[in-house]
Amino acid sequence: MMAALTNLFADLEGDAPDEVVTVLHAAPGLRVERIVSTGQASPPGFHYDQPQAEWVAVLAGSAELRFADEAAPRLLTAGDTLLIEPHRRHRVERTESPTIWLAIHFGPEVGADERP
Repeated sequence: MMAALTNLFADLEGDAPDEVVTVLHAAPGLRVERIVSTGQASPPGFHYDQPQAEWVAVLAGSAELRFADEAAPRLLTAGDTLLIEPHRRHRVERTESPTIWLAIHFGPEVGADERP
């Protein structure tokens, strides 16, 4: 059986009120997602605190990601990648519209059918 062909730049929603997350592949301990941001940011005071590792790549656009233990946000532009260790608190300060992310969640805590 041939694997389905996926284009990471196809079917983009222009101005969705929320980020659009598409699970591209999931298996126990692994979830691969395409995330399309159109200007979204984390709510004030909110930080992600995930039990699994997450590797992200910005494929298009830009974003600012701030870790709770760092004074300034990190600017991520197209081509940049970053590994977020488990329980490293972080937030999205801003995203350009559109920003296309490839996110890979991995580790024993990752369920195949859930979003952190």
